[in-house]
Amino acid sequence: MAVWIAQNLGTILTGLAVAGIVAAVVAVLARDQRKGRHLGCGCGCDGCPHSLAGGCQEGENRKAS
Repeated sequence: MAVWIAQNLGTILTGLAVAGIVAAVVAVLARDQRKGRHLGCGCGCDGCPHSLAGGCQEGENRKAS
């Protein structure tokens, strides 16, 4: 078993690094969604097709204020 780990150490470390990056991205996205941040383009709702159909959260907030 130790020989197999030694032979594949580079692959194991690379896989762990990629898994860590993916976990960090998922955690950030989940935190942003819990805080109610819009996960869209972030460039505002002027001219956004979603704001015209009522799907843009920022557009709904602007209409209410």
